[in-house]
Amino acid sequence: MTGGLFITVEGIDGAGKSTHIESLRAWFAARGHEVVVTREPGGTELAETLRELVLHRPMDALTEALLVFAARRDHLQQRIEPALARGAVVIGDRFTDASFAYQGGGRGFDLGVLATLEHWVQAGRQPQLTLWFELPAAEAARRRGAVRAPDRFESQDVAFFERVIAGYAARAAADPGRFERIDARAEPAAVWRQVEAVLVRRFGP
Repeated sequence: MTGGLFITVEGIDGAGKSTHIESLRAWFAARGHEVVVTREPGGTELAETLRELVLHRPMDALTEALLVFAARRDHLQQRIEPALARGAVVIGDRFTDASFAYQGGGRGFDLGVLATLEHWVQAGRQPQLTLWFELPAAEAARRRGAVRAPDRFESQDVAFFERVIAGYAARAAADPGRFERIDARAEPAAVWRQVEAVLVRRFGP
């Protein structure tokens, strides 16, 4: 593998994606790559400030989308693009697919507006690989309730997360070469084996 590599990890809250990000980092680091792990909303000082607003302050769907994409713009300029330019592997805990899933699917916000924001903010930048941790909404809710108090998104009902899953499915169907579905219902070791199989198939042992 030469040049930078941008990988994103997606899924509804409670799907277990964050559990495997450290394993992803270690897999690439063991093969001699610089690895940058980051998250959205967030990843820079400004974007983390916007994250706190998005997660904890009431707002309508348009305001929410604008704040998320503003955070993404700063994140791209300040962290993601410089890392890719120097040849690093960037592993992102969520990116624009989450906007289409959460704001588009979950909130029912205009997908055309989201597509315009995507075009303006990203200038064509997309991940080379997106790992979608797919888990039924009811199971994700059970897992979330066992580990933490909910934020503004996590407190939504199962129907909201079912719409979010449908939003992810639509993005995956539109870009099947980028997406890899991971069955997140299994125990963590079995989930990691799925992830590692994708990495080996795509990038070699």
